[in-house]
Amino acid sequence: MGNSGSAVKVCADHRGGINWLSLSPDGQRLLTGSEDGTARLWSTADSQCRGHLQGHESYITFCHLENEAAFTCSADHTIRKWDVMTGQCLAIYRGHTSIVNRILVAKDYLFSGSYDRTARCWSVDKEKQIQEFRGHRNCVLTLAHYSSRDVLEEEEEEEEEEEEKVSRDLLVTGSTDCTVKVWWVSSGRCYQTLLGHTGAVLCLILDAPNRELFSGSTDYTIRTWNIVTGEQLKVFKEHQGSVICLELVNRHLYSGSTDRTVKCWLVDTGERIQTYKAHKHSVSTLKYHAGILFTGSGDACARAFNSKSGVLQKIFRGHKFIINCIQIHNELLYTASHDGTLRIWDIRGICKRSKRRWKKERCAQGRGSQKGSLSRLFNNKVGCMVQQENEE
Repeated sequence: MGNSGSAVKVCADHRGGINWLSLSPDGQRLLTGSEDGTARLWSTADSQCRGHLQGHESYITFCHLENEAAFTCSADHTIRKWDVMTGQCLAIYRGHTSIVNRILVAKDYLFSGSYDRTARCWSVDKEKQIQEFRGHRNCVLTLAHYSSRDVLEEEEEEEEEEEEKVSRDLLVTGSTDCTVKVWWVSSGRCYQTLLGHTGAVLCLILDAPNRELFSGSTDYTIRTWNIVTGEQLKVFKEHQGSVICLELVNRHLYSGSTDRTVKCWLVDTGERIQTYKAHKHSVSTLKYHAGILFTGSGDACARAFNSKSGVLQKIFRGHKFIINCIQIHNELLYTASHDGTLRIWDIRGICKRSKRRWKKERCAQGRGSQKGSLSRLFNNKVGCMVQQENEE
């Protein structure tokens, strides 16, 4: 059994559940988006609230933080851009006709997915819509972005249509209509529709260098696709519930599910090599760090597992409802919950133990005494629909 941990600090400024938590690229700030219709900026140096972003007319579903700007999307059908220093709203992106549940910032583009069955592309700086992607028969839940330069060989690039050579950016969308679609950003044209899932697509992970896309679904499966040809490569079938979240690390794929487990798969073979148990409810979020797999659950607890052995190392108790998102920075674990609190936990101890274990294994392998080691809307809103009980 893992040891229980106490939070270093509890930040309870929000007046509604926290739906998402984003860490800036430089690690200096965190952004929380809440059911109370506001977002808050937090300093990772002292865990103090440094900004209160107000203006949305309904709850915030998702947020994204850059070093100098913050982005939020809302059930009020809009997306907003904020100055992280002043808290001033810099832009409002209008056009969606229903809840905006996901955003993604890439280069100078802002992408959004909505219950209105569309995804859209916006100019970050000009506050205007560049492209609309229509074709899904139901709401767009998840997004990914890549450039064809990342995946195509030189001779394949020559075969691209002239209109697509202007911009080689592609958007990937997953929908409750059971499909994944790949779109040319420049024209809005659907490049491919990936068919195979029999349930809503809840999460996507892109591995552009290896030309692979991973999708998790309410049909209990994860599917791997070649993003150049659209070919379905593998189907991972062992989960007994919807696949809510995915994490890809060193050709190991981690999947969290409503079946109360996380599973680890070898991408190259499709073999399931580990199952992480002990959750009392759905696994809503997960993150790998320094040989440790951290999970957040509908049972209101976060957990730390040895990623290789599957052994539970620590339970983080204190939240009252589902943990919707986790982040890690400077050996601190940040957990955001539908109870409205952001909690901060010290994970130095388990990280040090993990590093010592890793060094011992490397030394043993060097002596030849060891065999080789075993070769991100649903993520929050579905959990919030179920009453959670705190595990005492």
